[in-house]
Amino acid sequence: MLNEKKILALIMALNLLATGTSVANAQATPSAQPQALRSRTVGTTASSIAGYQKPSATPPATRSGNAPVSASDDETEVVRVETNLVNTLFTAVDQDRHFVTSLGSGDVRVFENNVAQPNSLFERVTDRPITLAIMVDTSESQRGVLADEKSAARAFVDSVIRPGKDGQASADQAAIISFTGQPKVEQELTDDHEKLKSGIERLRIELSPENQRRRANGDDPLPKEQDPSGYTGIWDALWMAIDDLLSKSPLGARRAIVLLSDGDDTSSTIKRQDVIDLAVKSDVAIYSIGIRDSNFEDGKLDSGALRKVSDRTGGRAFFPANREELQRAFSQIDKELRSQYLVAYSPSNANRDGAYRQIRIEVVNPELSKNKVQLLYRGGYYARKN
Repeated sequence: MLNEKKILALIMALNLLATGTSVANAQATPSAQPQALRSRTVGTTASSIAGYQKPSATPPATRSGNAPVSASDDETEVVRVETNLVNTLFTAVDQDRHFVTSLGSGDVRVFENNVAQPNSLFERVTDRPITLAIMVDTSESQRGVLADEKSAARAFVDSVIRPGKDGQASADQAAIISFTGQPKVEQELTDDHEKLKSGIERLRIELSPENQRRRANGDDPLPKEQDPSGYTGIWDALWMAIDDLLSKSPLGARRAIVLLSDGDDTSSTIKRQDVIDLAVKSDVAIYSIGIRDSNFEDGKLDSGALRKVSDRTGGRAFFPANREELQRAFSQIDKELRSQYLVAYSPSNANRDGAYRQIRIEVVNPELSKNKVQLLYRGGYYARKN
């Protein structure tokens, strides 16, 4: 049993790391990568990796309020902890979806498997560095909306990537990734706004002349291995972004992905649930912006898939109906990344049995409950196993 001084030292160390949830086998910070001015295409395998269309009326999955996702199904989000201190980030919003930024430790209570846990650490996190990937579907279904996506992404870069202070480089970084049946890194992680905007400018609809001809004739596209431009591999692209870029970023950073796509995956070899598991273990939140050219007749806007991958990784899903709503979605993501709370506790169940532990965070302040404040957070973790 750790004495009180050792516990406090552990809390401070983890506070400095500021990881959303401690993860097993975290990778060390890699050496700096050269900032490529050209795109690079990335292969993904299971071993390596005009108008707007509105979503269907499928109700969103949610972990807000006091009802996190159940651990009973095979798609439950998980994270493994290496220490006996559990950290988790959460966001508080009122009934009008405005961020609540004045919570104190006594306003919330954390439960693990329905047992109340004493808060060891509680603080608002506003200055945590951000490492993110902006991922844009460049398949034919995005032709009518790509220009608006690029415009909103450029404004987002200006807003979210903060300039460095006193001549120092910014701690914030972003990468630009496009994808059809194969992901392409348009710009590696950098804090350089001009390089990021150049990466955004390089985004274009990818469909080869041969696949254009085949589509016009109603024929299937060439095989993906021969020509990936006629496909959409969302889960393969997300896996690459997490495994190849974000999981190797500094542990102290808030890792996130902004995904612009219709969610209609046609070619991935990696399963959606495997991407969710990797994102949770790598502490990556996925924010989805469900968007699609309403004039494109093939496929669909799969709002359920986008909601699931976002809700289960600690992000949110947005479905803009026009340019203004698209810009607001980016603005909401920007604010949410800077408006979070970190709560940490030492579990009363000290068994290292590898078992799933459900986390529930409740609002216990009557005034906040009266204002219908909701909390957005991950629903659980796996304990370390000896």
